Amino acid sequence: MELRQIRYVLAVAEEHSFSRAAARLHLAQPSLSQQIAKLEKSWGVQLFHRLPHHVELTDAGERFVQVAQALIAQADGLEREMRSFANGDIGKLYVGSLPNTGTYVLPSVISRFAARFPGVELQLIEESSSILEQLLVNGKLDVSLLTMPIKDSSLCYEPAIREEIYLAVPPTHPLAEVKDEEVDLSALHDQPFVLLKEGQGFRQISLDLCAQAGFRPKIVFESSNIQTVQSLVAAGMGISFIPDMITLSTWASHTPVYLKLSTRPTRTLVVAYRRDRHLSKQTETFIQMIKEQRLSD
Repeated sequence: MELRQIRYVLAVAEEHSFSRAAARLHLAQPSLSQQIAKLEKSWGVQLFHRLPHHVELTDAGERFVQVAQALIAQADGLEREMRSFANGDIGKLYVGSLPNTGTYVLPSVISRFAARFPGVELQLIEESSSILEQLLVNGKLDVSLLTMPIKDSSLCYEPAIREEIYLAVPPTHPLAEVKDEEVDLSALHDQPFVLLKEGQGFRQISLDLCAQAGFRPKIVFESSNIQTVQSLVAAGMGISFIPDMITLSTWASHTPVYLKLSTRPTRTLVVAYRRDRHLSKQTETFIQMIKEQRLSD
């Protein structure tokens, strides 16, 4: 079995079609079919059900794809590592970031990195926390900016930025009149909350803050975008939590009122990567640049 044969099977599995997979791989369809048939014959198993208009994985094919995806991820990661050993000034760096977090943290970092490594192509992938963790685990990213906690034990991380978390309330909320005072969160157990959707790291932080205050929040609206959360709060739809960097934004004509909580909670942004992966010179430099970053930059 060769790596190219594994890639062939994965392409057919993703496309559900030999013809579309062949076009994607720039191969003649008969050649692709012969390669996969040869692989099936050597093992004595059938990987695909050949149906009139598409193909489906057999049970053996499902297992093959499950293992093969990890093998290809490792092979691709190894190739990138070898290229970085050969020449530290060229290559690609795959960076993950939470969408809104990247807006405030990464622009100046990326600019400085590009000046330091002009021959390195940096590809930025913005996704939710849960997806970014999985992309790291699968070897699709070299490094990612995430919020704590990190769930997967195969990842390690370095603290980068610590910032305070504020309570966001509508301008018409009674608490907005006493914005210089610290707020006891436990007194807000009956308030409607606007939170990020499942899979966002800051949502779990918000739920944990409420749990520590002794209640489960009554969630009336959810969004995948923290700026939308701000807009909903400003419009009077509920209250929420906002990290410090978001309060620095001037993107909207009206914003919530930000209040300090009596417990003065914080969140920690970390730079995460796979524990078993060699860090190239580019990756180490990028991590260090993020750790040196300040929100005021």
